[in-house]
Amino acid sequence: MRQIVLDTETTGLEPSEGHNIIEIGCVEMFNRRLTGKTYHQYIKPDRDVDAEAIQVHGITNEFLEDKPKFHEVMEEFVEFVRGAELIIHNAAFDIGFLDTELDRNGYPERMENFSLVTDSLKLARKKHPGQKNNLDALCNRYGINNSHRELHGALLDSEILADVYLALTGGQTNLSLAGEGDDGEGAGAVIKRLSGADDLPLVQISENDQQEHDKFLKMLDKKSGGECLWLAEAES
Repeated sequence: MRQIVLDTETTGLEPSEGHNIIEIGCVEMFNRRLTGKTYHQYIKPDRDVDAEAIQVHGITNEFLEDKPKFHEVMEEFVEFVRGAELIIHNAAFDIGFLDTELDRNGYPERMENFSLVTDSLKLARKKHPGQKNNLDALCNRYGINNSHRELHGALLDSEILADVYLALTGGQTNLSLAGEGDDGEGAGAVIKRLSGADDLPLVQISENDQQEHDKFLKMLDKKSGGECLWLAEAES
C-alpha cells in the first residue's frame, strides 16, 4: 500500500533528442494517506533548457548551474521509489525520460523493474471520457485548490496530483478506527461484539431521513461509477 506520486520537469519534450530531466518531485502515501515524506531534487542537465520549456516551468539554465548531475542523485532516487506503486499523470512521458536517464548513466535496471506504474491520466480518461483531463481541469472538476500553481513544478504538481488521485479513485477510503500511529500506518478497524447486544434499543428513522439517506447513496453511486455497495445492498 505504499504509493509515490511523481512528476518531472525537463529541458524539452523528447529524451531521444538528448533532452534531460531537470527536476523530480515525489510525495509518499501509505494506505492512501499522505505521510509527509517527500523526495525533491533539481538536476543540472547536459544541455540548455529550451525557451519553450522555461515558459512552462520557469526553471532557467542559470538556476541549474550549481545543481548535481543525474548520476549523483540516481541511487538515492531509485531507493526512494523502489517497491512502491508510482502514480504519474501521463506516465509514458515521465517514465520515458527516467528510463533514458538511467540508461545513459549506466544503471542496470529500468523503472518497471522496481516499481509498478499507474497512469492517472488513463484513469481520468476512463472515468471522464470526452472531457479535458489535464491537472487543472481535474482540480476544477473535484474542487481542489490549485490557485498557487502559476507555473509547473515537479513537487507542487505531485502534491496536487495526490489530491486529484484520491478524489478520482474514491477519496481516502482507508478508515483506521483504532490503533493508528503517527506514521499513518493504522492497525485498521477493530470490531468487537457487545455483550447483551440483543437488548439494544431499535431507533426508527423518519420518512424524511430515509429519503435523504437514499438521495445520499445515489450521489455516492454516481460518483463511484455505479459501485456504491450500500446502495446495492439496500436494493437487493
